[in-house]
Amino acid sequence: MLAPQIDPVALQLGPLAIHWYGLMYVVGFMSVWYLTRLQLQERGLWQQGITAEQYENLFSMLIVGVIIGGRLAYVLFYNFDYYLHHPIEIFYVWQGGMSFHGGLVGPLVAGWWYCRRHQLPFLELADRFFIVAPLGLAAGRMGNFINGELWGRVTDVPWAMIFPHAGPDPRHPSQLYELGLEGIVLFCLLWFTRHRAWGAGAHVSLFLIGYAAARIFCENFRQPDVQLGFIVGPLTMGMLLSSVMLVAGCIGFYWANHRR
Repeated sequence: MLAPQIDPVALQLGPLAIHWYGLMYVVGFMSVWYLTRLQLQERGLWQQGITAEQYENLFSMLIVGVIIGGRLAYVLFYNFDYYLHHPIEIFYVWQGGMSFHGGLVGPLVAGWWYCRRHQLPFLELADRFFIVAPLGLAAGRMGNFINGELWGRVTDVPWAMIFPHAGPDPRHPSQLYELGLEGIVLFCLLWFTRHRAWGAGAHVSLFLIGYAAARIFCENFRQPDVQLGFIVGPLTMGMLLSSVMLVAGCIGFYWANHRR
C-alpha cells in the first residue's frame, strides 16, 4: 500500500505557506486548552484556584515551553552535528524535528516557574493538563504521518505502507501506531480516571508511565533515526529516554499517593 501523498503545505497565501504540521499543533493545543479548562470547571478551580487571565498566560507559557524544549532536545539528542553546521535551520520548526521528551521538560519548567511566581497549585494544574496532553501527541503524530517522516521498519504485514522518501520497501506505519497508543489509548486511560482521589501529581506520573510504555513498544517497529541508529544493542534513543521517564513515573506515582 502506498502511503497517502499529501502536500505538506495546506494553504499557500502568496509567500505565506501554512503547513499541515503546524495545523496539527494548533489542533492539539486547542484540544488541550478546552478540555483542561473543562476539568478546572468540574473541580471548582475555575476563577477560584486560577483566573481566566492567569490560565491564558499559563497556557501561553506552556506552548512556548513545548516548542523551545521539543526543538532544543531534538537538536541536542538527535541531530546535533547537523545543526552545529546549519544553526539557522534550528528555527525551521515547520520542517519537523521535535523531540517529545524535550517537549515534556520544557512546559514542566515553564509551568512550574509561572505557578510559583503567581502562587498557583502547580501539581494540581499539571494533572489537569497531562490528562489531555495525549490528544496533542496524537495530533503531532498525524503531522508526522502527513509529512511522511518517522516511518517504521521494513515489514511484510498486510497493512504495510511504502513511504516516498523511505525507498521502495513496505514499512510499518509506526506514526499511526504511536498516534493510537501514545495518543488515543493513553488519553482514554487518563480521562476516565480523572475523578480518582489520587494525590496531586499522580496523573502526571501515570502519563509518564503510560507514554513511556507505549513509546518503548512502538520503537520496536519504528526505524531508528538514520543519524543515530541503535544506541546500545537493540536500544534506540527513544527507548533510553523513555526508560528514564518510566522510572520517574513509577517513583512519582508512589510519592503522590504515599507522601505525608
